[in-house]
Amino acid sequence: MSSTLRTETKDGIRTIVLTRAAEYNTITPDLGRELAAAIDEADADHGVHVILLRAEGPAFCAGYGLDWSTRAQSGETERKRVWDSVADYRMISRFVDVYMKLWYASKPTIAAVQGWCIGGGTDLVLCSDIIIAAENASFGYPPARVWGTPTTAMWVYRMGLERAKRYLLTGDEIPAREAARIGLILETVPETELESHAFDFARRMARVPVNQLQMLKLLCNHTAENMGLATSRLIGSLFDGIARHTQEGLDFVAHAQKTGFRQAVRERDDPFGDYGSGPRSKGRSKPAKTK
Repeated sequence: MSSTLRTETKDGIRTIVLTRAAEYNTITPDLGRELAAAIDEADADHGVHVILLRAEGPAFCAGYGLDWSTRAQSGETERKRVWDSVADYRMISRFVDVYMKLWYASKPTIAAVQGWCIGGGTDLVLCSDIIIAAENASFGYPPARVWGTPTTAMWVYRMGLERAKRYLLTGDEIPAREAARIGLILETVPETELESHAFDFARRMARVPVNQLQMLKLLCNHTAENMGLATSRLIGSLFDGIARHTQEGLDFVAHAQKTGFRQAVRERDDPFGDYGSGPRSKGRSKPAKTK
């Protein structure tokens, strides 16, 4: 029995639904293990042509849960051990390898996104072949401001060099319509239509013979592979560990331990006036305890 997701199969489409709505579907080790198994199972099922990933609740995925991730890092200091960059890379790679299953699955993967999709949530979702978002969705990588770098490194490949720099060098929030305009995602639809629209799109794709889908996905993906995606991912994963262990990164963790995760994130983002601190957040749930 899965504790973080459930699956459904209909019309050649395997839908994977993240079910930790109350926790904004934040990333945990359990979610990583269960999502990996669900993707592998769907990819191996001959009756499945398309994999559709969606989520319950107000947020698709608000990143890594800061409660367990900062606690793990603070434990390094308590053990008085020198930071082991190789061990850190192996740790983060366990998550990155899960996200990349969406990219390397032989069958097309579609993500239907509502609400927050930020930080580690973007590391996950940008590995999908197609992203459709509700008009209320927001994307971004706020840990670019302190304590992280994108591990799957999909930003340049999705929207080009200059736009990737524009958003990573500021960590700015990207509303869904702007994300579609600049090519980070495919399109936006009203929130009430997201589930049905994404499923209808997946069903249209599922009409194509699965071997055709597999060949065409490989053809497109290898363009990015030939541009150096594997190397970018390696650097992104290594730099993420380094960013978490700079003096600024260590100070952020120590401050979060003292003041609480919500307050630490608020102080990070308040000067920029976005995410939970921005005008778009009034009246909507705020992503707390996330990276």
